[in-house]
Amino acid sequence: MNKALFIATIESHSGKSLISMGLLRMMLTKSNKVGYFKPVVKDRTHDTHIQNALDFFKLDMSPTACFVFDQNEIVALLGKGKQDEVLHKIIDTYKKLEARFDYVLVEGGDFFGEGIVLDLDLNLAIAKNLGIPALLVGSGKNKPIQEFVNNLQLAYQSFEEKEVDVIGLISNKILKEDIQSVAEALKKVIPATVQIDVIPENDYLDAPTVKEICEALNGKVLFGTQFLNNSIGSFNSGAMQLRNYLTRIKDNALVVTPGDRADLILGALQANASSNYPKIAGIVLTGDLIPEPSILSLIEGVQATVPILSVAGGTFEATNKIGAVKSKIYASNTKKILLALDVFDSCVNAEALANSLTSYQSEKMTPNMFQYNMLQKVKQERKHIVLPEGNDKRILQAVARLQLLDLVDLTLLGNRNSIQQLCDQYGLQIDTDNINILNPEDSIHNESFVQTLVAARKHKGMTKTIAKDLVKDVSYFGTLMVLNGLADGMVSGAAHTTQHTIKPALQLIKTKPGVPVVSSVFFMCLPDRVSVMGDCAVNPNPDALQLAEIASSSAFSAKAFGIEPKIAMLSYSSGTSGKGEEVEKVRTATELVQQKHPDFKIEGPIQYDAAVDPVVAKTKMPNSKVAGEATVLIFPDLNTGNNTYKAIQRETGALAIGPMLQGLNKPVNDLSRGCTVEDIYNTILLTAIQAQQE
Repeated sequence: MNKALFIATIESHSGKSLISMGLLRMMLTKSNKVGYFKPVVKDRTHDTHIQNALDFFKLDMSPTACFVFDQNEIVALLGKGKQDEVLHKIIDTYKKLEARFDYVLVEGGDFFGEGIVLDLDLNLAIAKNLGIPALLVGSGKNKPIQEFVNNLQLAYQSFEEKEVDVIGLISNKILKEDIQSVAEALKKVIPATVQIDVIPENDYLDAPTVKEICEALNGKVLFGTQFLNNSIGSFNSGAMQLRNYLTRIKDNALVVTPGDRADLILGALQANASSNYPKIAGIVLTGDLIPEPSILSLIEGVQATVPILSVAGGTFEATNKIGAVKSKIYASNTKKILLALDVFDSCVNAEALANSLTSYQSEKMTPNMFQYNMLQKVKQERKHIVLPEGNDKRILQAVARLQLLDLVDLTLLGNRNSIQQLCDQYGLQIDTDNINILNPEDSIHNESFVQTLVAARKHKGMTKTIAKDLVKDVSYFGTLMVLNGLADGMVSGAAHTTQHTIKPALQLIKTKPGVPVVSSVFFMCLPDRVSVMGDCAVNPNPDALQLAEIASSSAFSAKAFGIEPKIAMLSYSSGTSGKGEEVEKVRTATELVQQKHPDFKIEGPIQYDAAVDPVVAKTKMPNSKVAGEATVLIFPDLNTGNNTYKAIQRETGALAIGPMLQGLNKPVNDLSRGCTVEDIYNTILLTAIQAQQE
């Protein structure tokens, strides 16, 4: 039963890291137990691919468990004719990983630089002896189409001749105008059973960052540490007069100039700040020369988003070294990783690749699958979400991520200048010119919002004077945007209480017809499953009718997000074993749900352990269709629900996505004031999906 995939390249710098990241994420949507294995690394003290896999995807592995040999060891052993010993150790390590994980991504290497034949032979031997299928990756950068196709065809034939099944070919770094031609040419020479995908050249992913330049030149950062991930589009040395040099600056250029050329340094910074010139990626000061204190003080006052490095050696030497730097994807550069994953999703039929493997089968929704599915759902129909807390750092960090992936339209509430200053302060690359920013203090919508608020709440004594003050409150303003169709949903609560966030929604948006109560659910991403838990945020002590409604709403929410609802109505006893007012409330609520939705799988009252543990379920409720397999867990009151979800979250490290409010006519969701950037990001995605369902 094959549970692994071997990635092999036909050359160095093929963009294999993009493919590895995409495949790891694909595997994690199928199972929570995924391993990464790179049998041979260049340097056993640090390997970028291993670090990326472990840090970004948080795989349950140590770096030393991911490889067997380094380049020097493998050369020495092969030179002594000890290939069998090499393969034995690799197989032994792989088998341990195979027993531990449901999927293992095995990455072949380009160990010998330009020694393509040696690389290919070793990769073939490893793939064959592990008995796993292969995926071949080639780069078409700066190659004629036919030459590239011939190289990939020869590699494919080599694998087939060695009886290594190739399930897919990925052509990477292909010019956009050549994509169709490459695909057609490969289909003529490769069997139809082999999946063929083509990924276009991406300037941003191919471009090194200032950080990579700094590391390659052993540079010292003088300014702008938070902007070291700036991508470099081009580079040039400044050795001419400023008036001539300014005409040669291009977008995202890296300026290389001696450290004593204050005129060029200050000129480049001023050009970067000017709307008449392109933005630069950074400045490299050569010769180990540091500008004088007065110049440094001046630089500090004018630079905002430009990292400045000092390096040893002359300008010519530094420029040559910069030209030799090849771009990498590394764990700290989240922007590149997210873009790489997005490119992979857009260009590679990951689901078809997954189906080609002997897939891990599970009735449970894994956390990674849930999050992946959320991302796919959001992309189906673009929605507009308003975020009232535009001055919160976590909100802005989530916005930067969402804007990068271009998933939703966003409105931030707050003062534009203040928000821009915060972005600069935190090093956040948010394009504030292309995001809607409204200030409730003086918005063009205020007058119409006042009229809406008075009309909606006149029966409760709302006056125009009171309404004028209320519309300046960010929660009311955001809610009125949703009510008036200016946004599809709202997410708030990072800096405000639950009451402050949802009170305007209850007053203005109100509940859906036939829904007597607004409630909430958390999607608890546990190590091996996703559980829907409600109500953990809104209703302190629901009666039986309200509890039944919470259960029904939660079941529909689960189903909407791809989770089969198996409802457990939780109590301190299971079945008929206990009595008491609280138990009877749960029993009555269960009966009400059964009457209203006879097709629902529901059990109650039932204890938590019997609901989720199959072993306990066999003892306590052996005939139940829900016990041991519950996916929707309904708590009898807020005290129990809130404390339970927080205990689970803190003790297990589970990701709690939500709370997601249920029952409103339009989606408004409340964050916890202790929320993380990941919480905000996920809640915005949830809200967008809710808006699609509306």
